[in-house]
Amino acid sequence: MIPRRIGPSLALALASAFLLGACGSSDDSGTGTAAPTAPAAPVTSATPDPAVSTPAAGTSPAAGQPATTAAVLTRAAQGLGSIVTDDKGLTLYRYDKDEPNPSKWTCSGACTKTWLPVIVPESVQTSGVEKSLLGTVHRNGETQLTLAGWPLYRYVGDTAAGQTNGEGKDGQWYAVTPAGQKSTVTG
Repeated sequence: MIPRRIGPSLALALASAFLLGACGSSDDSGTGTAAPTAPAAPVTSATPDPAVSTPAAGTSPAAGQPATTAAVLTRAAQGLGSIVTDDKGLTLYRYDKDEPNPSKWTCSGACTKTWLPVIVPESVQTSGVEKSLLGTVHRNGETQLTLAGWPLYRYVGDTAAGQTNGEGKDGQWYAVTPAGQKSTVTG
C-alpha cells in the first residue's frame, strides 16, 4: 500500500515546489532580464497617415517622444523676417512635400530622425500666431501640430534658440511664418 501513496504525494510535492519557486523568483536587484515596462519609442510609418486636421486639442503625447511644445511664438529671424518657434525658441519648419488641406504628413522613417515632428499636449499657448490657424494631424496615435494645415517639425541641427540651420534644406524645408507660409529671405 505504501507505494500507491508515494506517486500522488510525489506529484503534489513537485507541483507545490514549482508554485513556490514561481512565487519567490522576483529579482529585487534590478539586474534581471525582464522586458522594460517603459513605453515604447515613437512608431513611424513608411506610408503617410491621411488623417484630417482637427482643432489644437487632441490626446496627450506618449512618453519618450521628441520634446513637446506647450507654446508657439513669433520672433524675428535675421534675414527671414517673422518666423514661428516653440517655447524654447527653437525654429519650427514646414516640408514642401506635406499637404495642408487636408493636413497630411509625408516625412516618416529616417526622415523623422532629422526632422522631429512637433508632438503636442492637449492645449497649445500662442503669442503672435493666430490660434485659429493652429490645428493637429494624427500621426501613428500621436498628435502633431499644424499651422495653416502644414504639419510642423524641428530640425536636429538647431541646437540653440534662434538658430535656423534647417532653412532651405534640400530646397524643401523652410522656417514657417505666423501665417503658415514658408519663410523667404529678406533684404
